[in-house]
Amino acid sequence: MAIKPKETVVPFAVHGEGTGVAQTLDAGGHVFHTDAYPAFGGKDEAPSPLFYALGSLTSCNQVTAALVAKDLGIQLGAWTFDIQGDLDTAVLVGGAEGNANFDKVEVRATVETDASEEQFATLISETARRCPVTQLFQRSGTEFVNDWTRAELPAAV
Repeated sequence: MAIKPKETVVPFAVHGEGTGVAQTLDAGGHVFHTDAYPAFGGKDEAPSPLFYALGSLTSCNQVTAALVAKDLGIQLGAWTFDIQGDLDTAVLVGGAEGNANFDKVEVRATVETDASEEQFATLISETARRCPVTQLFQRSGTEFVNDWTRAELPAAV
C-alpha cells in the first residue's frame, strides 16, 4: 500500500539549467537567474545564489510574520529589512577544511504595527520559530542575530 503524503505538505520544486557558474531557474513559471562574482568564476551578470539565500530570509520572514500577525489579531504595515551574511571563502574558493556556511548572519527588520510590546515580542519569537528559512539558518550552526524594531502603524486615512 502506498503511503499517503500529509495533507499539510506543499511541494516546492525548482528546475535549473546552466553553463559555467551561471544558471537559469524556473520555479513554477517564475524564471530567475544566478551568476557569481568574477573571483568565483562568474561574470556578475545576475545575483549570486548567496544573495538569493539572504533574500529568501527577508521574504520568508515577512510572509511568516503575516501569518503570525493574523493569529495574534494585530496589523502589520510597511517593512524594511537589512541582512548581512559574513562568508569566509576559504572553504568555497580555496578548498580549506571546515564549514562553507556563513560565519554570521544578521537580520535587521523594522515593521509598522499596532502590536503592543508583548505582542511584538511574540511576533518576533513565533516568526523565528515558524519561518522555514530562519530555521535553515539557525539550525545550520551559523551565528544568527535577529534584531527587529517596532514602528508605529500610520493612522488610517
